[in-house]
Amino acid sequence: MKKIASFTVNHDKLEKGMYLSRVDGDVVTYDVRMKKPNGGDYLGNGELHTIEHLFATYARNSNVSNDVVYVGPMGCRTGFYLIVRDRVSNERAIRLVRDSLEYISGFEGEIPGSKRAECGNYAEHDLDAAKQTARDMLSVLKNWNENDLDYKE
Repeated sequence: MKKIASFTVNHDKLEKGMYLSRVDGDVVTYDVRMKKPNGGDYLGNGELHTIEHLFATYARNSNVSNDVVYVGPMGCRTGFYLIVRDRVSNERAIRLVRDSLEYISGFEGEIPGSKRAECGNYAEHDLDAAKQTARDMLSVLKNWNENDLDYKE
């Protein structure tokens, strides 16, 4: 089998940030890298789960909600994939991620979709850790722009 594109990125050189992972027709995948790969510090399961619920909720209620295909965690627990239609510009995708992180960093109350009937692992959430990671990523992406979306070699 051919090696998939994401496995060709040198993860030892990858830093926290947001990257354009791939374009497949009218579908664009962004790599929102919240932890340095192979750095020994990974998103905790509860933290990852909470970010997933809040990030997906925000993105699917944003003004580009009809173009959001998927928001979900990476199995390596270092970040998330944001998949959108190509009608969403790179700059708008960056703004959506920043806005989502702002939402997460200030979130109070009941996590959307966290009731037993709504979620397959409703008891495993960590809002405090999710908020801390969101604040950290806001500082990383503060001045991020379209020129920063390329993976560095």
